[in-house]
Amino acid sequence: MTGAVPVVDLFSGPGGLGEGFAGLRDSDERPRFRIALSIEMDPTAHRTLRLRAFLRKFPNGFPSEYYDFLNRKVTEEPDWAALYPEEWQEACDETQQLELGTSATTTVVRERIRTIRNEHGNRTVLLGGPPCQSYSVAGRVRNASKANYKVDEDKRQSLYLEYAKVLGLLQPAVAVMENVKGMLSARHEGRLILPRVLDRLRHAGSANRYRLFALSSPCRSLRWTRGLQPKDFLVRADDHGVPQSRHRVFVVCIRTDIARDLPEHILPNLERRDRTVSVHDVIGAMPALRSRLSRKDNDASWRHAIREACEIAWEFRPAMEQDQEKKFCRAIKRANESTQGSTPPFRDAVGGVSIATSCPTKLRQWIMDDKMVRLPNNETRGHIQLDLARYLYAAAFACTFGISPKASDFPKALAPEHANWNSGKFHDRFRVQLSNRPSTTVTSHISKDGHYFIHPDPAQCRSLTVREAARLQTFPDNYFFHGGRTQQYVQVGNAVPPFLALQIAEQVWNVLENQGGTCATTSMRNSISARPMPAAETVSAPQQPMGE
Repeated sequence: MTGAVPVVDLFSGPGGLGEGFAGLRDSDERPRFRIALSIEMDPTAHRTLRLRAFLRKFPNGFPSEYYDFLNRKVTEEPDWAALYPEEWQEACDETQQLELGTSATTTVVRERIRTIRNEHGNRTVLLGGPPCQSYSVAGRVRNASKANYKVDEDKRQSLYLEYAKVLGLLQPAVAVMENVKGMLSARHEGRLILPRVLDRLRHAGSANRYRLFALSSPCRSLRWTRGLQPKDFLVRADDHGVPQSRHRVFVVCIRTDIARDLPEHILPNLERRDRTVSVHDVIGAMPALRSRLSRKDNDASWRHAIREACEIAWEFRPAMEQDQEKKFCRAIKRANESTQGSTPPFRDAVGGVSIATSCPTKLRQWIMDDKMVRLPNNETRGHIQLDLARYLYAAAFACTFGISPKASDFPKALAPEHANWNSGKFHDRFRVQLSNRPSTTVTSHISKDGHYFIHPDPAQCRSLTVREAARLQTFPDNYFFHGGRTQQYVQVGNAVPPFLALQIAEQVWNVLENQGGTCATTSMRNSISARPMPAAETVSAPQQPMGE
């Protein structure tokens, strides 16, 4: 099998799933897959997606102007259409801002699928994660509180049908569909959603066209739906080198004519890694940033706020043993010392691109880019002064007891003015991401207030930045997110971790390689490059735009 396999990516978001597939390379640094078409409705996520598609047009290294932009040598993003018109136009053609399910989109998609099939036959791959707000447990709780909300009338419940329609049109060799864990229990018209989804995928195009496989089933012989339970489709990202307890449903569809001839050792199988990756492994060595105040933020005000927070946290410290009190004291002392001398910056500084030596080599290579001296999307948000005290108390508590405090662990002086604070509904309203463990699931809720994503370092006394969240999601440092900070958080929280997608791409490639007549008896893991986009050499724009 020769040449990069074309991929169609639906409901792409900022491109996490596609990034993993595009990043899979052979021992000669040639891509195994290439994105032929990606579709995303949100205009800001589409801008991020389009930029990344443009950068992939430079297989030997990103344009030098891009690094100037990331490293803030220039203040404005370059005009890529003027500098590289051919590559930019290709990226615009590849990434479409469309809403699946509309008649106009259906017409465009049918035409593009026809072209892809004419050029590549059925040796293609389909990816996608239909929007999940109506499936997720949190989404269902929010929807239930809305007046006149009727779950059976929520159009988002049936967007998986749009994925199945494209599956029937494209008839790819392999398809991968991703969704939230809540899909396992979600219901529509009183019936569980997942069996209906699986049935649609299995019969896309014609009866029994696809066999469906689970990536983490404990038994290879049960790795397709005849012997699987719904929970078998659940993939735990922290089992596979992602520093985050992110549990998602993945369904792998293999066309029947291919699946029936697959040797058992080729069946998709994500093997558990030797150890989990922690929060510290990916963000612990990043440069310290100071929190910001939502009102009247300046260095003097920040120093005053942190010192007051230290006094409050120490005065209302919990009852503890002597050795625990020493740990709590050290945490408070570190925060107080951060106010002395020069004030830490509130966003990335030159030389601030680093990662802990404890981070596994392949993940470190995947994330890092040695051409960067600054980290984009790495600016702290503003917090009210009392929240700084809560964050400091919570982080010091975590350093002392090894757990994030519950509502009942907070002193009354730090309790927020919520009528239900003591009801049990807000027991983890303030959640510290523990340094020595994978983080909790990074979700789009991080865009709201950051209370669920408190930095483990008491001295920093803040919630996570977009870039820190992106590292927990395993996005490469050179992956730039467009939009305002809230929009950036949403994009990161909704994405598939690219490093997990890379491992899924390995499994898909093994299937395709076997189809091509060469059995893959060993994992591609030993032959791929760990860097998602090579930066061996940068290219510069021509003196005049091409075509003039």
